[in-house]
Amino acid sequence: MFDAVHLTLFIGPLPAPMLAPLPLTEALQSVEVNSSKDRSGFQIKFTVGKNSPIQLALLPAGFFDPIITRVVLVATVMGIPNVIMDGVVTRQEMQPSNEPGKSTLTLTGEDLSILMDVVELRVPYPAMSDAVRINVILAKYAMFGVVPVVIPPPVVSTDSPTDRFDTQDGTDREYIKALAAQSGYVFYLEPGPAPLQSIAYFGPDVRIPFPQSALFVNSDASTNVESLNFSLDGLAKKQIIMFIYDPATKKIPIPVPIPDLSPFHPPLGLRQTPPAKIKFAQNTTRLSTAEAAKRAFGYMLESADAISGSGSLNVATYGAILRARMLVGVSGAGFAYDGMYYVDSVTHNIKRGEYKQNFQLSRDGLISQTPAVVP
Repeated sequence: MFDAVHLTLFIGPLPAPMLAPLPLTEALQSVEVNSSKDRSGFQIKFTVGKNSPIQLALLPAGFFDPIITRVVLVATVMGIPNVIMDGVVTRQEMQPSNEPGKSTLTLTGEDLSILMDVVELRVPYPAMSDAVRINVILAKYAMFGVVPVVIPPPVVSTDSPTDRFDTQDGTDREYIKALAAQSGYVFYLEPGPAPLQSIAYFGPDVRIPFPQSALFVNSDASTNVESLNFSLDGLAKKQIIMFIYDPATKKIPIPVPIPDLSPFHPPLGLRQTPPAKIKFAQNTTRLSTAEAAKRAFGYMLESADAISGSGSLNVATYGAILRARMLVGVSGAGFAYDGMYYVDSVTHNIKRGEYKQNFQLSRDGLISQTPAVVP
C-alpha cells in the first residue's frame, strides 16, 4: 500500500486464522468492505497464476472453503490499527482468463453474525427476560472472540412459566433481531477493537457523541472529500397512531399518537422536518400495558431521518478511517446542510497504492445545532 496505510490480512480455519503467507499477500489485488447499521460484508480478490501456490496448494487443500474460513482485516493508518472486518467466507469464485496473470480468485463473506444464521433451533426460555435470553445465546460464540454488550429494553416483562414462556423457533440471529425489532433496538457485530475480537451489540441505536474528523467540501485547501451531496425527503417521517382499549371497559379503542422523536437520537438539525405520512399500528389493542409501552417505545426508536447524504473520500487526504455508526461533522455545504451527521454506512475500497471510502450520512433536519464542527 502507500506510506500512510498498511493492510494486514489474517486468514485461515476457524476459530483462529493465521497471518496470511507471503504468496497470498503478493497476490492480493483488491479489498472491499461494507459496514452498515445491520450487518457487514467483504470481498477480496487475488491474482492467480497457473503455477501459483494458490492454484497448486491452497485451493485444493481447502484453505479458502466457505463457512470454515475466517478473515480478519486490519488497516493501520498513521500508526493506528483499525480492525475493519472480522468475518467468514461464504462464497468462493474462480475466474480463469485467457490472458496471462489475469485469472482471479474472489472470496465473498460476512461478519461473524453469519455463524448465528446457519442452524435453526427450537429452544424454550422459561421465566427469562429478553436480556437474559440474548446473553445465553451469545455465550455460545465466545470461542470466536464475540463479547456481548446487551442493553435491557426500557420495559422489562417476565412471564410466569406456568402461564406461558417464549420459544426460539429459528436461527439465533433471526431470534435476536426479532427481539430487537420489538423494542426498536438494533443488533450487530462491530469488529475489534483488537484482532480476533468482536463486540455483539444489542440495544438502542445510540449515536456516539464523540465526533470524527470533519468532512470539508468546497473549502479550498481544507477540502478532504472527493464528492458530497445531500437530499431532503419530505415523505421520510411518519406519524404512527396506536390503538389501545380503555382500561375501564376494555372494549373502546383509544387512539394514542406516538411522537416522531427518538429519545436516544439527539436532534442534529435545528429546523425539524414535520411528519407527512400517517400510519396506524396493527394488532395493538389487546396488548398488556407493559407490552403496549414496549411497542410504543420501539416505534419512537424507529423514527426516520429526512436528510440523507452520500459521498466519497481518499483516506490519505482525510488522514483517518471514517467509521460507521458514529457522528461526523460537515463543513462547506452551506448554512442549511453544514453541521453534525450520523454515518449510516461506509464502504472501504482498498487497492495497491489506494484506499478510498464511500459513505452514507443522515440527519433529522436542516441548519446545524452546533456553531462549529471538529476539524
